[in-house]
Amino acid sequence: MAQDENGGHELTPASSSAVDVHRTGDPGTAVIIRDAVENPGFPPHRPRVTDLDPRKERRAERTVYTLFYLSIAGSVWAVAAYMAFPINDSDPGSVRLNNLFIGLGIALALLAIGIGAVHWGKALMHEKEGVDLRHSVRGSEQTTARAAEIFRQADEESGFNRRVLIRNSLIGALIAFPLPGVILFRGLAPQGVDPAELLSQTMWAKGVRLTRDPSGTPIKASDVTLGSAFHVIPEGLNDAPDMLEQKAKAAVLLMRLKPEDLHVSKGRENWNYDGIVAYSKICTHVGCPVALYEQQTHHLLCPCHQSQFDITHEAQVIFGPAKRPLPQLPITVDADGYLVARSDFHEPVGPSFWERH
Repeated sequence: MAQDENGGHELTPASSSAVDVHRTGDPGTAVIIRDAVENPGFPPHRPRVTDLDPRKERRAERTVYTLFYLSIAGSVWAVAAYMAFPINDSDPGSVRLNNLFIGLGIALALLAIGIGAVHWGKALMHEKEGVDLRHSVRGSEQTTARAAEIFRQADEESGFNRRVLIRNSLIGALIAFPLPGVILFRGLAPQGVDPAELLSQTMWAKGVRLTRDPSGTPIKASDVTLGSAFHVIPEGLNDAPDMLEQKAKAAVLLMRLKPEDLHVSKGRENWNYDGIVAYSKICTHVGCPVALYEQQTHHLLCPCHQSQFDITHEAQVIFGPAKRPLPQLPITVDADGYLVARSDFHEPVGPSFWERH
């Protein structure tokens, strides 16, 4: 083995007959192998049974369009199951049945499209190997014409226009497949009710106590210290049959500031109690929970899209995509010193819908 002046060793003997060693300087050694593996080329073409037997070809074609028709049936079944097995709030079993039959329909629709497309490609489309040479990105008239020729050739090889049943059943399956999703998402929208009206009324009313979330323990004004923040729900919320829906509208954040730090507008002089203020926890952007309170700056932060609200200025928006302040809940104390609401919110809570005036 030869040794260089830096104490390193050559990886290959100088007398090797299998390689040529070229020194390119101190950085390293270039090795050129003489007996590199030659390109074996494509293996011999093996025709498929559908290429040799017309009956097998017709059977494969029937299989493909039958799978596409099954996909259509699965999509229709999912829509029918959504209507035939409605969810009953008082019956947990109805949720399982609804999810089961809708899921089976959607699974059949998706699997049938996928299996049919794979079988189409494996059994019927042109399957001879080819080489696609790389070329420059810049196009020309010749490349445009060649691209059109490739599309035409692909259409002929796949039989998309020639195999009418496969083509039409595939188009039908692709049209039917999104229908269950459209129906399901449509069912999430309010049915015949103005969203602004739904968000205009909550469980808050005159005399309803402010309680801790989730325990439901009433809160005294003396419990709220400077800089503290309470997650609040109306008294009796935990016993409501539609508890989650009501909580999504009535959740409140309660904070205490120095009275002199509050900038109160006309008509809201009695909406706070000795510096204690309550604001809706539902962001006016898209309804995320505004749950982060900065004690030093008195800012509320929505973690979803970073909207910020200034509590010292009646929760005005100071940053982010929200377009209006958080609705304020007027509060006071009862004879026992517990914090209570003066009334419900004076405006709809949550996102700013275009229907809201």
